[in-house]
Formats: sequence, C-alpha cells, structure tokens
Amino acid sequence: MKMLGLKTIRKKKGYSQLKVAMDLNISREALSYYENGQRCPNLEMLVKMSEYFHVSIDYLILGEDRNL
Repeated sequence: MKMLGLKTIRKKKGYSQLKVAMDLNISREALSYYENGQRCPNLEMLVKMSEYFHVSIDYLILGEDRNL
C-alpha cells in the first residue's frame, strides 16, 4: 500500500529521506519503501511517524484526514 501522505508531509516540511530515517531510527531505504508502497510499516512505526510529523495516521496513509 502506497502511503500517499508520507512523502507529501516530508517534502512539505523540507526534510530529506535521510534526516527522517535517522530521526525515526530506520534506514533511508526503508523510508523510501514506505513512501513508494513497496513495504508497509507496522503499527508501532505508523504511530511513531504520526507523532513525528504531527499528523494523523489517516493522513500518512491516505493523504487526507477522514472525519467520520
């Protein structure tokens, strides 16, 4: 599953893949795989990314927040 909001929010904040990867303690390659849908992060990593970027998990995955 491609995480539509992850790459968007990273670029919006002006962060490189390397900076985010180092801050999240993952490889740059892993982050690239998450952004391109070649690998899916586990729930723990989704929460960590959500907190890091100050966005919802919905936003990271869908590129938008869904309010029910």
